Amino acid sequence: MKADDASSVAGRTATNRAALPAVPIRSHRRRSAILAVAAWIAACGVTLAQPTFVPAQTGNAKPPATSAATTPLPTAASGQALAPAAPAGETPAAADTAAVPAVFAGGVPSGVNDLKAMQAHLRKLSDRLLSATVGVRVGQAYGSGVIVEASGLVLTAAHVAQRASTDCEVILLDGTRIPARALGINRNIDAAVIRISKQGTYPTVEMAPKDTIKAGQWCVATGHPGGVEKGRKPVLRLGRILETSDSVLVSDCTLVGGDSGGPLFDAGGRVIGIHSRIGGMLTANLHVPIDGFHRSWDRLMSSEEWGHLPGQAPFIGVRGAAEDTVARITEVFPETPAERAGLKPGDVVLKLGGEAVTDFASLTELIGRANPGENLAIVVRRGEERLELRIVIGKR
Repeated sequence: MKADDASSVAGRTATNRAALPAVPIRSHRRRSAILAVAAWIAACGVTLAQPTFVPAQTGNAKPPATSAATTPLPTAASGQALAPAAPAGETPAAADTAAVPAVFAGGVPSGVNDLKAMQAHLRKLSDRLLSATVGVRVGQAYGSGVIVEASGLVLTAAHVAQRASTDCEVILLDGTRIPARALGINRNIDAAVIRISKQGTYPTVEMAPKDTIKAGQWCVATGHPGGVEKGRKPVLRLGRILETSDSVLVSDCTLVGGDSGGPLFDAGGRVIGIHSRIGGMLTANLHVPIDGFHRSWDRLMSSEEWGHLPGQAPFIGVRGAAEDTVARITEVFPETPAERAGLKPGDVVLKLGGEAVTDFASLTELIGRANPGENLAIVVRRGEERLELRIVIGKR
């Protein structure tokens, strides 16, 4: 059995991709009518990310027998804890789980009536969602965030908050700027929590329970594209969930710089993700799943800081035997920091950055705690010789 010097997250997590075959519109006249209403929705401040509607596999949920097709949103399993909980005596802003048009669960708008129902529902949600969406300024950099607790708890992205315990500023819907402070940072998934420093009661939205996000469902993104602009509210965009995994959501909601850290909502107005990275296309963007916040909640609230952002994981490019009692290198990969440092197969690593290395697992741990670009001393035993080399930690 062999082990590599991967970061704390090893391998890819399998993703769930919605099957999205294109569906032909039955007639040019019908297609024109649907697109006309889509344009009407956009003119009212809602962006439809995909003008060509495609179906998604969403199961066999049946809407209740009412005049308007509706479907309930998923709920938490019995006994499932949510974070954060509302303080005693305080009722959090309730998600609009009643009378959500069934199409939001992943269906295809069948015509003008469905589009009008979607527009009406989004209008009902928009004030609450935009009120809880905030700008975040750290130094001279701007991002977005969302308030999930009335006392002023804000979710954002780790690359927006930058460091735990960093002073920052939150900008409310009316332009009011309030001092705040970053709490915990989980760079492995790009998640962070900020606490507004000024006491008060702030507009808030609810975090979705665990395991309620489905590929194919409709979603709503808000944020401050290009950064906070005086007199401009956060921008609201409509799209679909394309893929889900433990560490990332992919949606086709159009995002640009400045949206980072802003919220992704389900059709009930609950936060299901936080904007993380812009994909290769404007309509393929990555979000931190709300499940990642649930899993990290205690550490985030304790102001811990850990991990590395995607694409910034440290490595040196060696392989070793996990069952060996020493950190013996069995393979050095070409064109890696290890090769450039002069490491060779058979070398036994004794120290890295002044810290003792006892086996390959401890070497992997020390590399995982280093930062890409660090120039560290590495002490190895090569045959009867003891050598001290220098290695620059790489990233991947």
